[in-house]
Amino acid sequence: MTDLGVPGGDVDVVVHRGVVVDGPPAPDSPVLDAEGCVVVPGYIDLQCNGGFGIDLTAQPERLWELAERLPRTGVTAWCPTIVTSPPEITERALATMAAGPPPGWLGARPLGLHLEGPFLAPGRTGAHNRGLVRGIDAARAASWSGRAGVAIVTLAPELPGGLDLVRTLVERGVVVSAGHSDATASDAVAAIDAGASLVTHLFNAMAPLHHREPGLAGVALADDRVRVGVIADGIHLHSTTVAAAWRALGPRLVLVTDAVAAMGEVGPRAEQGVRLADGTLAGSDLTMDRAVRNLFAFTGCTLRDAVGAATASPAAALGRDDIGTLAPGARGDVAVLTPDGDLVATVIGGRVAWRS
Repeated sequence: MTDLGVPGGDVDVVVHRGVVVDGPPAPDSPVLDAEGCVVVPGYIDLQCNGGFGIDLTAQPERLWELAERLPRTGVTAWCPTIVTSPPEITERALATMAAGPPPGWLGARPLGLHLEGPFLAPGRTGAHNRGLVRGIDAARAASWSGRAGVAIVTLAPELPGGLDLVRTLVERGVVVSAGHSDATASDAVAAIDAGASLVTHLFNAMAPLHHREPGLAGVALADDRVRVGVIADGIHLHSTTVAAAWRALGPRLVLVTDAVAAMGEVGPRAEQGVRLADGTLAGSDLTMDRAVRNLFAFTGCTLRDAVGAATASPAAALGRDDIGTLAPGARGDVAVLTPDGDLVATVIGGRVAWRS
């Protein structure tokens, strides 16, 4: 196997009992022949609303079914994303995740929910149900914590009470992401000072960057304390915009799909993206393997850098050192690629979950 971390070198990636180990494989270990391929950590998607005909917000009980299909896109770990919805939807999603997968299940491991809303700026709701968007409500968020299964919360930090909720959620082990926001630059800096460490889908559903008021977008590009989600589908962001973001962000860029039920569906890709009847973008049909190839193509970065935006960077955003790497002690989650970045196989915990 050729490990992307060793340019031009041949190495064996050995997985024993689900983790990468430093040493030779046991004599009876199964071997996946990846001759001529590139072996990288499995992809991590921090913002996936659905796919393969499944809408998580409408059908949170199908979370494990969707997770079982994500390896065909190279994803080995993810944050199931629930958009603005009634409280019981979040409760159902948390209960489904806590109940665990069905017997014999093999798929992308949920890392905790990403709750995108309902505390969003009224003018930046995008495709979210405006009737369900709310101002900051500490009581609504009282049960949200890392221990309870919430990994990320996207909110508009400029809303009254927003900074207090940022501090509270961070104390509870939740990553706070600023998004769907009209935040000024000073608002954005205050949110980062309070503990926000992520920005949701750069340039989309936020005030535009202006040379005298850079807003959240400008601060996201300039402040090294935050990592920044980017939807590299060529629709949410022009390819030149993706290239500019990459040059500003480097390893702080986190590829996300923002995928909805249309992702993975059979049929031609809509060149105008997934949209509501009024033309509003409503998530994407982007797969993570295509996002990596797009970043590679749009920016001229190395394949190693493009892969890092789907592995090491999202892992760092969650403060995880057991995923997004092939170092000894990390989970044995692997994607096997052609030298051009096409997906050949996905391995989860040392087991082949998908192969072409």
